[in-house]
Amino acid sequence: MRPIWSGTISFGLVSVPVQMYSATESKELRFHFLHKDDLQPIGYDKVRKDTGKHVDSDDVVRGFEIEKGKYVPIEDEDLDRLDIELTHAIDILDFADLEEIDPIYFRKAYYLSPQDGAEKPYRLLVRALDETGKVGIAKVVIRNKQHLAALRAHDGVLVLETMYYADEVRKPESVNGKTRLQKAEVEMAKSLVENLSGSFKPEKYDDEYRKELLKLLRDKAKGKELPEPQKAEEAEVVDLMAALRESVERTKTQQGSNKRTTRRRKPAKKAS
Repeated sequence: MRPIWSGTISFGLVSVPVQMYSATESKELRFHFLHKDDLQPIGYDKVRKDTGKHVDSDDVVRGFEIEKGKYVPIEDEDLDRLDIELTHAIDILDFADLEEIDPIYFRKAYYLSPQDGAEKPYRLLVRALDETGKVGIAKVVIRNKQHLAALRAHDGVLVLETMYYADEVRKPESVNGKTRLQKAEVEMAKSLVENLSGSFKPEKYDDEYRKELLKLLRDKAKGKELPEPQKAEEAEVVDLMAALRESVERTKTQQGSNKRTTRRRKPAKKAS
């Protein structure tokens, strides 16, 4: 992988030169625009909004609309006029417990690797974060945007997770309607949650929708008969307590079956 950013982690008087790599990738299927008559791809064309005429890529610059209809162009050299320490540094402001950060604030994860000669302070920071259970709350500029970020240890490497600022997280609307919850309903719901609880194993989960969609597209390309479109069914009004009770019983049965399977799979002890 090619690094997308290089700079320095700074906390206290310690500096760690690092390079940044994207830690995730989207597996989303991407579609193209096609002409309906012969299925030839339709390209994205840059045109002027006032005349509709085509504009070559070499003639396109970035700009900011400072007021309605008035733009100011910005170039790379303009960005270099900003504080160089800010644009090439991950400045740790505080350390905090990861559990204190609501997941709603996280945006995108990046791996950080040490630059040549920085292996020891890099390993030192990884170990310190790992053994204290803390994450560094930092600010960093990536692709012309200053991000709030959490720096944490993960499998022996540093991960930088960009975050939303407080004013970027919208306040949720309150739930409409007033209702009283019965104690028995709450206890039954908690039992269901407990029965369905377990260790988080990311490899357990798969993007079934993407796989099914890809299979459908391949079948369509081969001229195979496709299944009939499914119609959305209206939500059925059910007795909440009855549904909870049945769900709890089913999960109990499933748990018992899993435990019996696990016991059968245990290897026999060798005779001494």
